[in-house]
Amino acid sequence: MKAEASTQALVPALLDFIAQPACSDAEFDAMALRLFEHQYANNAPLRRFCQGRGVTPRRIRHWHEIPAVPINAFKELSLSCEPPEACARVFMTSGTTQAEVKGRHHHPTIAVWDLSMRRGFEHFFMRAKMGSQAGGTAGAPAQGASAATGMPAWPTQVPMALLFPPEEELGNSSLARYLSQALRLFGAPGSGHYVSTQGMDLPGLMDFLRRAEAGSEPVALLGASYAFVHLLDALAAEGRQVKLPAGSRLLDTGGYKRQSRELALDDFYDQLAQALGLPRTQCINMYGMTELSSQFYDAGNDTVPSVKRGMHWIRSRVVDPLTGAEMPRGQVGVLVHCDLASFNSTTTILTEDLGRAVDGGFELLGRAEGAQARGCSLAVQEFLQGARG
Repeated sequence: MKAEASTQALVPALLDFIAQPACSDAEFDAMALRLFEHQYANNAPLRRFCQGRGVTPRRIRHWHEIPAVPINAFKELSLSCEPPEACARVFMTSGTTQAEVKGRHHHPTIAVWDLSMRRGFEHFFMRAKMGSQAGGTAGAPAQGASAATGMPAWPTQVPMALLFPPEEELGNSSLARYLSQALRLFGAPGSGHYVSTQGMDLPGLMDFLRRAEAGSEPVALLGASYAFVHLLDALAAEGRQVKLPAGSRLLDTGGYKRQSRELALDDFYDQLAQALGLPRTQCINMYGMTELSSQFYDAGNDTVPSVKRGMHWIRSRVVDPLTGAEMPRGQVGVLVHCDLASFNSTTTILTEDLGRAVDGGFELLGRAEGAQARGCSLAVQEFLQGARG
């Protein structure tokens, strides 16, 4: 079967799968195996790697048996069922230098990525009632929002200040697409981007905060974690603290990436809460990456590490990177994510992020170091040797 015909058949079914409210374990397995069969047939590097391991679509029965592709393989190979030049969008990983080799994630259509983003953002940010870490478990879909805390219900749209450049300036950035789409879908009049590729529009952002403080309607601040550090520094330089209206909330993502001074997580959320007049329960962290097509969220950062949760089409495991064996619940290992929205590349990736499975999801514990990092490096070598034949 040609890749074009297979993709044309898969996309409507996958859109329906993402649009449904939940799925059973059997339904998740069925879609995961259907996607693996498609990727095995049309993604040559993945097929060669699986053949080297003796894994074929006929030999597996569950999503956790799908071989995990190390995340750095996206920098070395084109992991795409469709010809890369025929894809509608290509998202590229960010680098700390211009010369750094960047990973590429090819999307024949952006419709699946967009629906995945919209549904997760709406569920975990726009519609979530903050203050609890309840949710889905690692290896299981999330089952609804957290418990209510008396905060006012949000309208369908709120004024948003985005602390990241728009996608018109960063067309290959999945985060630029994510935040720009959040503004288009859920931003009320008065929303805007206050960071561009030229830097932060500090006067404009301060004016947004003054207008928000003078009003009574909740607002949202969304952006890269490092941009919030620049905002904290600017407020401190003015000796100013803001009191945002009740129900306002914040979303940060992406860490510091050497773009600002680094803060320990407790200090980061303490300073945000104090500077903006928000409880830490209203400070949400989104965990995502270019190599995935879906995101994870927590229910606020009253305590850290917080529990990350995803929607029903993405599941996670915690493994020993040297053996691939799943770690017992509560023990630290490297995170593996199976994201069914990544239909064109590979559903299952081995990250370089440490975590542990806990009730309600998983805790994100930072980058792999020592033995875990060496295990990830060996996994990359094994994949590349197998994928290149």
